[in-house]
Amino acid sequence: MTDWFSRRQFLISAGLAGLALTSPLLFANASKAPSSSPIMRRIPGTDESIPAIGMGTWITFNVGGDEQLVAQRTEVLKTFFELGGTVVDGTPMYGSAADVMGEALDALDAHDRIFAATKIWTGDESETRQEAARSSRRWGIDRFDLLQVHNLLGWQGHLETLKQMKAEGKVRYIGITTSHGRRHREFARIMEREPLDFVQLTYNVLDREVEDRLLPLAEERGIGVIVNRPFRGGSLFRRFQSEPLPDWAGEAGVGNWAEFFLKYIISHPAVTCAIPATSKVGHMKENMGALYGKLPDADLRQRMVDYVRSL
Repeated sequence: MTDWFSRRQFLISAGLAGLALTSPLLFANASKAPSSSPIMRRIPGTDESIPAIGMGTWITFNVGGDEQLVAQRTEVLKTFFELGGTVVDGTPMYGSAADVMGEALDALDAHDRIFAATKIWTGDESETRQEAARSSRRWGIDRFDLLQVHNLLGWQGHLETLKQMKAEGKVRYIGITTSHGRRHREFARIMEREPLDFVQLTYNVLDREVEDRLLPLAEERGIGVIVNRPFRGGSLFRRFQSEPLPDWAGEAGVGNWAEFFLKYIISHPAVTCAIPATSKVGHMKENMGALYGKLPDADLRQRMVDYVRSL
């Protein structure tokens, strides 16, 4: 370990301590997990299960070299782990997020607690292995649990290499992602033809197009589903946070809007995991609340859709 890295880790650790001292109400017992068991979802075709709520890193972990911000994101990750989370998703396109994740994992000594997922994001279809290796170094891990072709960029070549890497034991699961509704037709064709372990797609209480074809297809093909943009990049909160929850929210296991949005998503039988992103410990606690308690049934899910439409 270099002197620079030792100094940086010291500053991050000091920052964590400083955050805890300056924000006692926010951080005291922040990661005390509920007494009930977390909601787990089996990865199709395996005996392995993962928590139904994971964590994304889009924007939130792209904080450059600011030690205080890195320490704060490390506290967010610590809370996530201690509340039962394991699945963390990233991509090389998220700026410094991969480096910050690596520093946070080092500071927490948490490399064995993570289900690490990232993406291949390059138009050069011969660069799959190199991109994966760079990401591994940035995260400080030996291999990823899941590698995904980001937004179908160069998917033919990358996917062929990912199949080889999986056969060689250099990655455990492979998949594809999209955050664009206009790509759903092509996405479905790939799901029908390729041996995918996971797909990642956008799904929330307002963006429900995937309920028509992609989610049923994932169930039919035995493909795990990771949901991105569960809060529409935060716009669901901006639209609905000032509105009251329905008086029947408790029947759906919901105590706040974060749980409302997330429990709608993970109560769909095809969904394996949703990956909300946040930079705040308080918000992480709300997100992880959706990992516990009961889920809405089909009738309540429809009431949830009807309620947000009425506001």
